[in-house]
Amino acid sequence: MRKLAHQHGPAPFAPHPFPRRAPYEVLLSSIVGQQLSGKAADTIWRRLSSRFALEPEVLYRAALEDLRAVGLSSAKARYVQDLSRFALEGGLREIEHQPDEALIAHLTQVKGIGVWTVQMFLMFGLGRPDVWPVLDLGIRKGAQKLYGVAERDELEALGERFRPYRSHAAWYLWRALE
Repeated sequence: MRKLAHQHGPAPFAPHPFPRRAPYEVLLSSIVGQQLSGKAADTIWRRLSSRFALEPEVLYRAALEDLRAVGLSSAKARYVQDLSRFALEGGLREIEHQPDEALIAHLTQVKGIGVWTVQMFLMFGLGRPDVWPVLDLGIRKGAQKLYGVAERDELEALGERFRPYRSHAAWYLWRALE
């Protein structure tokens, strides 16, 4: 892990500087990118953002066939609209102040947003330093590569070693796979 930290520099989470983006945009990009390669997700994201303003009002009103035309599956098009509805109803107001577990419970009310998506939001949207996404395949593969750990209970125990900076450790585990 130390070698990865020297090689890649500081992880992009608090207390280090991290890019700040609007919660709606971060969650929207997470939905778009679910279960896709980075390249495929980037292509669809570019198509979506060139065709639509990435605003809840616009995407909520967009026809499902127009969302599908940019490359979203039928399910993802519905998820985008549900997230947009949720945002329009005030569901994203003041969420940056909620504790992790409360935020997971709150955001998983939205269709297409599960625990993994909220964990990515906590890390990359809010810069939270202590998120340990054991459901993530990259984390599992990185932990296997560096520590010989593969089972969920072993991953949970490994995460305790890095508390309160588990997001940082997760980021370096992803880097180990590059």
